[in-house]
Amino acid sequence: METLETLELVRAAQSGDRDAFGQLVQQFESSVFAIALRRLRNRTEALELTQDVFIQAYRKLDQLREPERFAGWLKRITIRLAINRAVRRPPEYAQDPAILGARDGARETPLEELLTGERADQLRVGLKKLRDLDRKTLLAFYFEGQSLIEMSDRFRSPIGTIKRRLHTARIRLRDELSQLQPA
Repeated sequence: METLETLELVRAAQSGDRDAFGQLVQQFESSVFAIALRRLRNRTEALELTQDVFIQAYRKLDQLREPERFAGWLKRITIRLAINRAVRRPPEYAQDPAILGARDGARETPLEELLTGERADQLRVGLKKLRDLDRKTLLAFYFEGQSLIEMSDRFRSPIGTIKRRLHTARIRLRDELSQLQPA
C-alpha cells in the first residue's frame, strides 16, 4: 500500500501535474535503479534503464487504473524493460587481451613484409613505364580515390571514356608487371 502522500502525488501526476511526477521520480528513483542494476549487472545500463522506465511511466500514467498500486506498476515496467534490454544486448565474453591482440590484424612475417615491399617497388616501376595519361588515370582512381564523375571533370572527358581509359590502363599495367616477373 502506498502512503497517502504518494497516492496524492500519483493522482496529481495523472491530472497533468509535472511537479508531482517529478516528486514521484525522486521518491522511486533509487528503488527502480536497484531493480535495474540487479537485473542488468551494469551500472551505466541501469542508469539508462531508470530513465527509460520513468519516461514510459510518464507516457502511460493515464493507463494506471489503481493509483495505490503505483509502486508495483513501476516495478513491473522496470523488470519488463530490463528483460527486453538484456535480451537485445549482445552477449559479453571475457577475453584474454593477448587473444584480442592477435585478432586485430594478421601480423606479417619479415618475409611477407619484404615481398610486400618488392611488389610495391614493381608497381612503381610498372606505373613509370606507362604513358602519362594511363598513369594519371590509374593514380587518380586507385591512389587518390577519385570517383568516375570527379575524373570526368578533371580530365574533361565523358564517364564512358574514363571507364575505357581505366580498363586500358589496367591491361597495360598488367602487361608491364608481367615483364618484370622472373620467368
